[in-house]
Amino acid sequence: MSRESSMKPAYQILAYLTSDRDRVISGGPLLLYSDNLEELKQMTVDIAKGMKADVVQMTNGDYLVIRV
Repeated sequence: MSRESSMKPAYQILAYLTSDRDRVISGGPLLLYSDNLEELKQMTVDIAKGMKADVVQMTNGDYLVIRV
């Protein structure tokens, strides 16, 4: 096994969902913003379901959709 492949994380961040405009940055994973918390929660569930992934709610209230 190469050293590079053994250093990859055991997960992949597929999406980041937030209700705080200050945390919206461009980057690798899909990033979605909504100031409506119910809409944000529903989008998170829908994306995770469609991608067959897991959801992690961070302590700041944002969501990560990850695949382990």
